[in-house]
Parts: sequence; C-alpha cells; structure tokens
Amino acid sequence: MSKHKIKLDMKISDLCKMIEDTIHSGRYPFEDKQQKHFANSVKIINRSDSEDLKTKDIKIEVRIQDLYTINNYSPNIQHLPGVIEIDALDSFKMLCRRLGRLDTGNNNDNTKNITIDKLKSDS
Repeated sequence: MSKHKIKLDMKISDLCKMIEDTIHSGRYPFEDKQQKHFANSVKIINRSDSEDLKTKDIKIEVRIQDLYTINNYSPNIQHLPGVIEIDALDSFKMLCRRLGRLDTGNNNDNTKNITIDKLKSDS
C-alpha cells in the first residue's frame, strides 16, 4: 500500500488521483514488463455521484485504453481508502493481463493493434 497519508474527509477524486499518480510513478512494484509498460496509461476515475467517501454508493473505474473495470463500495467498509487503493492496483494488474491476451491479428475498427510480445516477462 502507498505511503501517502489518507484522510477520511478526502475527496474521492483526490484519492483516485493519488492512486493513479502512485502507479504512474512506479512506486508499486511491477510484476512484469507489461505492467511497467501500461503504468502511464492507467486512469483511476471516480464514477460516483458524489465526492464524499461516506456516500451511499461509491464507484471507481480503472481504465487502460478501451478496457476498464468498475468496482463499487459501501461507505461502512473498514479502511475504505486502503481497500479502494488495493482494488485499483488489482484491477490495473488484471487489465494488463487482458491487454496481453488481445488478439491483434483480427484488427477491426473497434480494436487497437497492440504489440505485447516484447513486453512479456523473460522466463
């Protein structure tokens, strides 16, 4: 988890920006070259109707290019900012795996051609 001090009265979008900046900076350990490659492309977005961490339905989108996840949270989850941070990092890793499995041979108007072969971990 990040070494930032998280306040419960913090705005959700500020928390999202802090998590995004931490991923961009490489402060989280990357498991492979794909994660390192896509770190600067990740966006963490507040999709809630409010900025308040005490709001009824908190929605956080994690996006890399055209792939995304949306996680929702209840305000009564213990250590909520930390849970959001961990989930955002897990979602980032999951999206990197999905991007690594894209079939780039079937290129139509709705997909992007992404070369991953050089990014896979050397085993």
